[in-house]
Amino acid sequence: MANAYLQGVEISASQFLDIFHHYDNDGNGYIEGKELQNFIKELQQARKQAGLLVQILPTEENFLLFFRQQLKSCTEFMEAWRTYDADHSGYIESDELKNFLRDLLQRAKKPFDEKKLEEYTLTTLKIFDSNNDGKLCLSEMARLLPDDENFLLKFEGVKMARKEFNKIFELYDKDRNGYMDENELDALLKDLCEKNKKVLEIGKIQVYKKAIMALSDGGKLYRTELALVLCEEM
Repeated sequence: MANAYLQGVEISASQFLDIFHHYDNDGNGYIEGKELQNFIKELQQARKQAGLLVQILPTEENFLLFFRQQLKSCTEFMEAWRTYDADHSGYIESDELKNFLRDLLQRAKKPFDEKKLEEYTLTTLKIFDSNNDGKLCLSEMARLLPDDENFLLKFEGVKMARKEFNKIFELYDKDRNGYMDENELDALLKDLCEKNKKVLEIGKIQVYKKAIMALSDGGKLYRTELALVLCEEM
């Protein structure tokens, strides 16, 4: 499917969405898990076979591959989230997403204009905004990461209701100062891993902790930041 479009040098966003819908096997409006990996795999293979720089949007490099090259780890992703969720709402809204994409392109010294930037922004929302609310929550935007870097996929299986989350936060905030430090978060993650061995890997506690602490304010992980990872609703 992708190869049919990737013979040219550049395709439109609408053509890209045609490819996207082809890989959305269950028709739920977004590509996830195996669907996304198959999509990326074919794009990579098509580029290799064609011997040219594949474009799925009007820019000089494949958008999804480009993103993954720029943010190589879940920690970098979480740091970027904290930076661009400027109003700390727990969501990346359209203007914040546009600023993120603008800085990403500038950092990589990729040419673009405002029209292309707007197209990037709208297409990203169409692909990853699974509930069509016009903004991206942390788990939606994290789907841009490769599965092996997206630790949030594992935490989807241990998210809890707000009432339960508040009890957990207060239990592990041992000194009652309103935030968790690294040691308090470490204790919480160890217990979560023990309780959810089929979902979380105890050997990756340090990876989880480093990524989650990237959301913190100078080592202080407040309730609202931890809720992004552990709470079902914001």
